[in-house]
Amino acid sequence: MRADRLLSIMLMLQNGGKKNTRYLAEQLEVSERTIIRDMESLSAAGIPVYAERGQAGGWMLEESYRTNLTGMTREELISLLISSHSPLIGDLEIGKQFDAAYQKLLASSPRSIRQDAEMIREKIHIDGAGWHSFNQSHPYLTVIQEALWENRKLRIHYMKGDEQVERIVHPLGLVAKRNTWYLAAETQEELRTYRVSRIADALVLEDTFIRPEGFDLGRYWEESVASFKRNLPSYTARVEMTKSLIKRFERERYVKILHQEPLAQEGWIEADLELETLESASAFLLSCGAEIKVLAPQELRDHVSSAAKAICRLYE
Repeated sequence: MRADRLLSIMLMLQNGGKKNTRYLAEQLEVSERTIIRDMESLSAAGIPVYAERGQAGGWMLEESYRTNLTGMTREELISLLISSHSPLIGDLEIGKQFDAAYQKLLASSPRSIRQDAEMIREKIHIDGAGWHSFNQSHPYLTVIQEALWENRKLRIHYMKGDEQVERIVHPLGLVAKRNTWYLAAETQEELRTYRVSRIADALVLEDTFIRPEGFDLGRYWEESVASFKRNLPSYTARVEMTKSLIKRFERERYVKILHQEPLAQEGWIEADLELETLESASAFLLSCGAEIKVLAPQELRDHVSSAAKAICRLYE
């Protein structure tokens, strides 16, 4: 374990530059005193590590201390970074091992490749969580990438509903959520998110822009998703239903059981449901047939009853 920790310290210093004792201790989950002893061991072993004093000080490695790996291209590096977000890695619980392997590879790469890696991590974010899954085309993804790498302004024509609008944006990052790509961009000093498949045209402009200081693509995306979920429509209902329906609810994306309690009638429960809108709630409840009965609200009871009567009339 100690040998692994010493190697991790070397890689962090080699890839990320100066790091203070507290940072290293937090990352490696040891005490600051342990880090100091590790530094003494590295120095005794002939590793050129030294401390820089002062408020902005920290531990550093001599720049000349590294091995070189030639032949690594930006495209090959992108493929590695994207594969690191594969759900399989998380499922197999080997995320830490993948990160360690990636750090070792990066440590032996030339400075230009390491700089590309930082830029890619800064400008591309992969969100592997569930979302809608359907085929989409992204004909302007390459154009957007070009503007993104070079910090150049981008003129886009964006489909906003049935209307096409023109925007000049500062591309800050690309986010992939399953097979859907999103562009995070600054426009008129505001941060906006655009679905790439809705971009009807894109042109890289000659003008460059200054990237906002401190912008973190991953954090921006997480906050955007949280805001989107908070603003989703919500409609609650009280129902009686069969227990056999519970498994179906586990497969539904926009219907949740908030609370349930057993009824005297065997095999039935009373439950509070969270749905989206009156119309979508009615459609879902009708699809459950005679296995569910709406208790409240009254408007939903009336909506379901009217729809059910209309269906019966079709078959009279």
